[in-house]
Amino acid sequence: MTELKTSLCPKLPASFPGRLTTGYEAFREGRYPGENERYKRLAAEGQKPQIMIIGCSDSRVSPEVIFDAGPGEIFVVRNVANLVPPYTPDGETHGTSAALEFAVVALAVRHIVVMGHGRCGGIAAALGSGKPLTPTDFIGKWVSVLDETAERVRCDHTIAPGLRYTALEHEAVKASLNNLLAYPFVRSQVESGSLALHGAWFDVAEGELHVLDRDSGEFAVLSGTLAP
Repeated sequence: MTELKTSLCPKLPASFPGRLTTGYEAFREGRYPGENERYKRLAAEGQKPQIMIIGCSDSRVSPEVIFDAGPGEIFVVRNVANLVPPYTPDGETHGTSAALEFAVVALAVRHIVVMGHGRCGGIAAALGSGKPLTPTDFIGKWVSVLDETAERVRCDHTIAPGLRYTALEHEAVKASLNNLLAYPFVRSQVESGSLALHGAWFDVAEGELHVLDRDSGEFAVLSGTLAP
């Protein structure tokens, strides 16, 4: 009988990104040893995050980095322009809606944060800057969720042209918060007081988090101590 030989440390394919290989090695040698008990507990008991964050796919705005979160602390779904699509129970595939359903119904999160950010490419697409990247224009179709909101921003002459991107980034967060309430399982939890919805916007250049005041409709910088 031929003996099957396996390697405990097989070499990764040469095409696997070197940056990921070195990052993984650093994780295994540095962070993992200090958190291995947490990982074992999460594996045995499952995840029980209290917070869901709906953020943008942009590589500059990782929620886990911004909020200094450890494994198991926050449930994150990311998409282009951090959008919550309208509630559409049409039998089609809906990735963000599926993640939302899982977070609220299965995980029973207590908070949902919709977090936008500055210099968002998806928002630029919603404002109509630039041509479609491909004939299928997946991005254009996705951000069409913001068509009415974008049109209001374009037609608001009190907003200087240079500030329209930021204005729409803010308004997109508000639109997604409104869309959240159209999901019956979200609305029922909000009305019972079991779930709270929040809006935020991250300034990439300054590293500042702006939080939405739902009463005034304005975003204000969340105070924090800066290291010297």
